[in-house]
Amino acid sequence: MGHAARCVPLIKQFVADGHEVIIGADKNPLAFLKQEFPKLKTVVIPGYEVNYGEKGSTLKLFYESVKFFNFIKEEHSFIDKIIEEYNINLIVSDNRYGLYSDKVKSIILTHQLFVKAPIGEKIAHQKIEKLINKFDECWIPDVAGENNLSGDLSHLYPIKIKHKFIGPLSRFAIKKDVTLSRGEEYDIIAIISGPEPQRTIFEKLIFDEIEKNKLKAVVVLGQPNQELEVRGQELGTKVFNHLETLLLQEYILKSKVVVCRAGYSSIMDLSALNKKAILVPTPGQTEQEYLAAYHHKKDDFYAQKQSEFDLGKSLIEVGKF
Repeated sequence: MGHAARCVPLIKQFVADGHEVIIGADKNPLAFLKQEFPKLKTVVIPGYEVNYGEKGSTLKLFYESVKFFNFIKEEHSFIDKIIEEYNINLIVSDNRYGLYSDKVKSIILTHQLFVKAPIGEKIAHQKIEKLINKFDECWIPDVAGENNLSGDLSHLYPIKIKHKFIGPLSRFAIKKDVTLSRGEEYDIIAIISGPEPQRTIFEKLIFDEIEKNKLKAVVVLGQPNQELEVRGQELGTKVFNHLETLLLQEYILKSKVVVCRAGYSSIMDLSALNKKAILVPTPGQTEQEYLAAYHHKKDDFYAQKQSEFDLGKSLIEVGKF
């Protein structure tokens, strides 16, 4: 979902420049992008679903990585059919390493040049570099200098491949002609996302902590494939399956603190809106665990492990960040 969300400003720019844009995605990301761009053509490109398990174990992560590299071969054979059918002359692929072609210019959008892994990082870096080299260009959604958002993921070593830092990408943008209420009416907004079963585990933790701490809250369940639904919970909690961008932005601005996963797209959004946040990385997802620790150390955002999640404590500590 984060990858789909950060493509929103790119798609808008391509459309503004007069290009015909076709959106390729699957399931929740496709449902989200259809809601954002109802007039654009879409094509289903089967996605790879990661399952981190309830324990988030290293063995499970290794098993998923093997499946991931096998999936890349499958999606590469799939893209040429789409190019011919839709007469495409440019591909911009967000972290989909198999979606390149020798027939047309291919660009990969990624901030994960130097992935974090419990074992075999050097081998992983070499493998990623080899995959990225199959594309004509690599766009990195960050800045090149020290004051960056991705840390080691894009800045660990000098980058050898053809690349361009294009700056952080966020679907949120406060425009002068859009009037939004800035009054902070809610204690928190919790934005739940990520693969199952961890998404549901996190959802239960959020509701338990809201009730325990008697908070006035907004909860977004991150399920755009479901019907948009508003449910009033006890203690003044509003619950949505999904919110379109402008409405989500308004609820974020109306909330004192954002509680969310430590995905890179979430971090870019939080930075764009200049909001205080509590980051809870998905257990076993090494990239999120690194980003949470990185931004906690920089005093950007407060971070807490899911196994130690205590919203009462977090709301006290977050004021220091």
